[in-house]
Amino acid sequence: MKKLVIYTIVSLLFFSCKEEPKRTDYIINGTAKDIYNGVRVHLNETDEKGRDKVVETQMVVNEQFTFEGKMDTPTLYHITVNSVPGKLPIMVENSAIHVDINKAKISDSKITGSKSQNIYETYQNGLKDIEKEIGRLNSEMRRARSQRDMAKQAELKTQIEAVKDKQTQYTVAYINDHNEDIFSLYLIQEALKDPNMDVEKYRAAFNNLDASLKSSKDSAEIKLRLDNLYNTQMKTANLEVGKVAPNFKAPTANDKMVSLNDLMGKVTIIDFWAAWCGPCRRENPNVVKVYNEFHDQGLEIIGVSLDGSRGQKDPKKAWLDAVEKDQLKWTQVSYLKYFNDPVAQLYNIKSIPATYILDKDGTIVAKNLRGNALKQKVEELLKN
Repeated sequence: MKKLVIYTIVSLLFFSCKEEPKRTDYIINGTAKDIYNGVRVHLNETDEKGRDKVVETQMVVNEQFTFEGKMDTPTLYHITVNSVPGKLPIMVENSAIHVDINKAKISDSKITGSKSQNIYETYQNGLKDIEKEIGRLNSEMRRARSQRDMAKQAELKTQIEAVKDKQTQYTVAYINDHNEDIFSLYLIQEALKDPNMDVEKYRAAFNNLDASLKSSKDSAEIKLRLDNLYNTQMKTANLEVGKVAPNFKAPTANDKMVSLNDLMGKVTIIDFWAAWCGPCRRENPNVVKVYNEFHDQGLEIIGVSLDGSRGQKDPKKAWLDAVEKDQLKWTQVSYLKYFNDPVAQLYNIKSIPATYILDKDGTIVAKNLRGNALKQKVEELLKN
């Protein structure tokens, strides 16, 4: 009998000390003090374009609400409550999470039960001063724009870029210091939403992650996106102001192959346009005026048409009709392959009209100038 009692006690101790199984779903239990029955509470996510999307909606009943679901990886959502201004960021992971909504100020609500939430709040606390500075500079920028103060805008742009660089340095340092934490992977994923992200720094931070993190399915997708973005940026790095414009060959309407290097003048404009492009056609009279005024002084223009869209029955006819109607007297080339045109892809053209302005050595000195700005730049270059 004594042995049985001892066995029973040992068994109870064993089972009471056994680690609870890891949850495979999340439950968010919310308390909503002083919020009426029937008021809707929303759990939202933000897509890559910054748009909010409702994941789940529940109603408050007796000052309580609950959300349930499953997460592959911890993800930043936010909670909104009808009639309560603002939104509450919450890191959702597969665990039991409690939210105590502060009706007076939702950002002061308390969240417990999410390890990722604690990490997120620690990270955000380190960002507070940087985000305040960005907010202040953005307010000044809006004021400068309303006053059309171009000098102030240029000054503020430089300051904003410097503070954003500080933000990137802070985030990358945080990732490197927490390279075993899945939240670091989340930060890289969030950074990918910014088309101007410093891909080299984030790519290096990703490569520094612990092997256990890099072996997941999400990591493989993030790595692919980082690599693709890196390759794109390396390609466009050769198209920045100060770089020599890449040479190309393309066919004229008579199927004669001509090259950029053969056509360059003292100043050269590469003009990407199309017959179907309304803004291009509206800008053409300005380009014609610049060409007529400065061609005898050494200006050359090469028009690269992106005609060939599916909506054109006869792309070549549309192209040539537009050339004649708009009186475009300079060299025109086109593969008639729409945005798949090899020259457009070489120059990473995503929208038109687009222009590259080159000096006598073929160096890119400006991009996408129109109207009077284009005229002034050509005139300046021809004087030098």
